[in-house]
Amino acid sequence: MPNTNRIAMRVLTASASLIAMAGAVVADDDFALEEIVVTAQKVSENIQEVPISMSAVTPQRMENAGVTSLETIGRIVPSVSFRKGTTSANSAIVMRGVGTITFSVAAEPSVSTVVDGVVLSRSGQAFLDLVDAERLEVLRGPQGTLFGKNASAGLVNIVSKGGTEELEAEARAEWYEGNEYRLRTSVSGPLSEQWSGRVTGFYGSYDGNIKNIYGGEEEDVNGYEHWGARGVLDYKGDSSRMRFIADYFKANDDCCADVAGASVGAVRDAELGLPGGVDLGEDQRYINHNLVTQTNDKQWSLTASADFDISDSHTLSMVAGYRNWWNEEIREGDFQPRAIVGVAELHDNGVVETEQLSFEARIASDQSKPFFYQVGAFAWRSDNKQVFTREDITCATSNLPVDPVTGGQPCNLTDTVNTLFPTATSYSDVNSTNYAVFGQGTYRFNEMFALTGGLRYTWDRLSYTHERAPGINAATGLPATGPGVSGNPAGGLVSAGGNGTNISEGSSRNGNLSGKAVLQFTPSDDMMLYTSYTRGYKGPAFNVFFNHTAPTHAVPIEEETSDAFEVGMKSQFMNDRVQLNASVFSVEYDGFQANNFVLLNGAVVTNLTNAGTVKSKGFETDLVFLATEGLTLRLSTAYADAKVKEFNPNPLTNAPDARDGTRLPLAPKFTYVLGADYEREVGDYMMYLNTDYRHVGKQFSDLGEQGAIDAYGMWNASLGFSDKDDSYRLSFHVRNITDESYVLLNVSNGQRLQIPRDADRYMGVSFRIKM
Repeated sequence: MPNTNRIAMRVLTASASLIAMAGAVVADDDFALEEIVVTAQKVSENIQEVPISMSAVTPQRMENAGVTSLETIGRIVPSVSFRKGTTSANSAIVMRGVGTITFSVAAEPSVSTVVDGVVLSRSGQAFLDLVDAERLEVLRGPQGTLFGKNASAGLVNIVSKGGTEELEAEARAEWYEGNEYRLRTSVSGPLSEQWSGRVTGFYGSYDGNIKNIYGGEEEDVNGYEHWGARGVLDYKGDSSRMRFIADYFKANDDCCADVAGASVGAVRDAELGLPGGVDLGEDQRYINHNLVTQTNDKQWSLTASADFDISDSHTLSMVAGYRNWWNEEIREGDFQPRAIVGVAELHDNGVVETEQLSFEARIASDQSKPFFYQVGAFAWRSDNKQVFTREDITCATSNLPVDPVTGGQPCNLTDTVNTLFPTATSYSDVNSTNYAVFGQGTYRFNEMFALTGGLRYTWDRLSYTHERAPGINAATGLPATGPGVSGNPAGGLVSAGGNGTNISEGSSRNGNLSGKAVLQFTPSDDMMLYTSYTRGYKGPAFNVFFNHTAPTHAVPIEEETSDAFEVGMKSQFMNDRVQLNASVFSVEYDGFQANNFVLLNGAVVTNLTNAGTVKSKGFETDLVFLATEGLTLRLSTAYADAKVKEFNPNPLTNAPDARDGTRLPLAPKFTYVLGADYEREVGDYMMYLNTDYRHVGKQFSDLGEQGAIDAYGMWNASLGFSDKDDSYRLSFHVRNITDESYVLLNVSNGQRLQIPRDADRYMGVSFRIKM
């Protein structure tokens, strides 16, 4: 991969130059970078000794960068991007250019999210506020051996704070322009000699960055209101540790409205009547919708984990989790203020209810021995139910007059002869079970060489029932079709190979062996080199969505597997003041589960399929330099050339072709984050200055290089002051200092754009107090 190597050499050369220059200014003082302990291999280890390309993010780092959820983790970790859908149910994390983007309730993400040892079944469950996170670990590449389930492209591991040995209390309040408020308070401390606890509550709200001018009024949308609480109970005995967690999260978001950034036709443009017109591109901040797109979430969970020292050399660990997620999406699908002749109205309402239960047990041996290992078993079940209703209004003619201002002729909603109201409701029930046994062992030949091997065998079973009658006219009950409303039953027409009923059913069973092999070389205490092969796996899926119609969509989506090769280095120099980690990777995905878009009666609908083979290759670097006491410089880079290697269009799913060699969606080639943290005494106070700049390269919204998104850069900074004990801190923040606009998603050549909150400059202030 010549281009990759050239760029990698440039970055490593620049890093080496920075280190060389650093030597001239670093004095031999007694300070060094702090050691970061992670659980990337389910045991506590120094991150510099883990042969995995990964990043560990501390709470202070998240606070400085304004990272409040996984949606914004890309501000810190350049190899991660985020696909923002109209609702959280169809949003997704993309890592190294690979991720699963689908509306199906019978498909899993390629990037797994683990919260306190519990694997989340759906992407949408992961986008809750990061409350009381002790650490955020981003593991790049397949993680199927120890974590399994849905980690064929990578994994985000969230570890929560627990109880404390002394009484502590903390409160934080934030305000940002646009009437954004966030409040959080927590109390922790001992409950007895062996028990401690933590209780946290939070609230946040924001008006929004887009204005809806429907009805001649301006209403802010794309905002949110979040609140919730969590409690942690810890036990620490002589030979056992236990943790119990309960949490509740509620969200009401009027997000995310698609804005019109390009002409949708003269009449429709006039109907919208947007200030400045529709040709503003990524600078558009107005919509004219008669339905506000919303996402309402409610989630609660219970987690219990325990570690028991069953001998001097072995520990038994167990994690059990229950999660309940309720998600409602209310979606404006026609992006217009009303139905007119030739332009239909399309409104959606869907509710997903997900219950999942999981249990894992594993035994780990003493890591200080020449040979150490862990073996375990995993069981998981998820039940997903969805009720989805689509309502259209269409008219080919109307007895109402043509609007002299817009040239549009409104549909007469009282005329049930010429105006149709096509509608349908689907009911989906998806059950997924997963069992696995796994093991991983490491043998140290000597102080320099070590070999790690691991295997996991997984059993998957997936079944679904989908019920939907053909579309009817809501006004008369007679058959009717419209944009996105099919005239065929879910079971399909007999003439087309279906069963002729309103019900489609299917099931799939699968077994898979995944694993890894890693060779480590540690020439000194300050450097570790490794090379690895990893086999990743994601289970089978079905294309279960509103317009699912057998037999076309009843075709099982087979497993997705990945073969990853990686060479990496982890090192520290200059008395542990410089840390440089780098890796080069190549990952090939077979049976890649991809979402394509097809037309149904003039409306774009989704279509999940095994797209074929894709490949992602590139490199990543993380450089941290403690230049002087109080000044830390950072540079993280990610280069990923993620492309279709061989597309296999499935004639049964009508999936559009993607030419071999085309880029994968939401896969910028080159991204980097450059930042600095500085603190010093100023009289009786401490001053904190934090700044970072993130560059994201050009990318595309859809498979087949559709919906181009231009490259952009984002510069943020904050300035804070505290007392010397940091008991309280007042900070001032500026996001997007250069006021550079950008989009998260581009559909239909700019006719529909997703504009994030950070696409405009805004300022804020935060105050935190500790006791």
